Amino acid sequence: MSELINNREERQKVLKELIQELHDGKTVEDVKDRFGQLIQNIGATEIAELEEAIIKGGVPVSEVKRLCDVHVEVFKESLDQAPTADMTPGHPVYTFKKENRAIERVIDVELLPTLDALKNNQGYNEELILKLWGSVNQLLDIDKHYSRKENLLFPYLEKYEFTGPTSVMWGIDDDIRRLLKDIIQLIKAARESRVISQELASKLSEAIAAIQSMIYKEENILFPTALELLTEEEWGQIMEESHEVGFCLIEEEKGWKPGKRDDKAVDEIVQSKAPQGYLKFDTGILKLEEIQMIFNHLPIDITYVDKDNIVKYFSEGKERIFTRTKAIIGRKVENCHPPQSVHVVEKIVNDFKSGAKDHVDFWIQMKDMFIYIQYFAVRDADGNFMGTLEVTQNIAKHRALEGEKRLME
Repeated sequence: MSELINNREERQKVLKELIQELHDGKTVEDVKDRFGQLIQNIGATEIAELEEAIIKGGVPVSEVKRLCDVHVEVFKESLDQAPTADMTPGHPVYTFKKENRAIERVIDVELLPTLDALKNNQGYNEELILKLWGSVNQLLDIDKHYSRKENLLFPYLEKYEFTGPTSVMWGIDDDIRRLLKDIIQLIKAARESRVISQELASKLSEAIAAIQSMIYKEENILFPTALELLTEEEWGQIMEESHEVGFCLIEEEKGWKPGKRDDKAVDEIVQSKAPQGYLKFDTGILKLEEIQMIFNHLPIDITYVDKDNIVKYFSEGKERIFTRTKAIIGRKVENCHPPQSVHVVEKIVNDFKSGAKDHVDFWIQMKDMFIYIQYFAVRDADGNFMGTLEVTQNIAKHRALEGEKRLME
């Protein structure tokens, strides 16, 4: 096999064979014995390319996700030997890593000792449960870390046809989110029943292991691959929009600045999306700035996806319900949703395109908000499908209205 080591295309073929054997039930040690020399020389980007290739080859994302930790275990020795980039404070990768260190501190200093205490505890312990509740609530801040990764970093990776591994990672992120929410519910149940269930310790252990594994995947596969692919301008865009999402357990550090951007090229892109001056409508005329301000002052969030499933626009109201960043513009709508909900999005759009439906409504309870989500098929004067409009608003206060309130009051 040594003659294949320096041939990247041949290496990928053999590595796909390795992964297929894992999916067929071979153990990590089995493949290490057979592919040892090849495994020792593989890098982060090549592993990412490998997962991309096997997904494009027909292996379901769910199956790759199921064996993701096994893949990492196979290549771990080689990944551990790879040099790590020393990033400047303020660079998005530096910030991601700083957040990971903060997450690890919560796990090592608070959660692991509490987990040991839970396993050794006899009977109900209120102090222990309250301590655990506080620690897990801190860890819920991890959603900001994952959201920036999914809504800012992933869209840029997609421009380089890097979509498979990001779908796998997004699915795992959502698993971790669900685990943390399950743990909160189990803590509440324990306080009500005055009984600590075995499931609580089990779920906590599972969540800790999943988070630690995700940190390893980010820092040894995702970030090195992204640093190799993305331009300095793209990292600058990610840095600028990170404030839209927020940061996990840390304050952002300043320092790093991207090289000068080609503002002329950026302006040309912006101008190509909307003409300058006035736009004439059937019921009046408006300037571009006026149109933008009108949309942004509506008490609803609007997102528009065209007939080719490309995200073209979203409003920027003062109180957004769901995260939107400018990185999603030009992105396929199916790539903007977690893998487990993509089929729902596709069904809605297909029904709109076929004419089977013109609108679909959903409503969900989210903390103290009651979210009303509406999807509308946008059609031209002849009934031809032009795109999909998503309208979202928090109607909690509206549900509580009674009687009347006259204008003068």
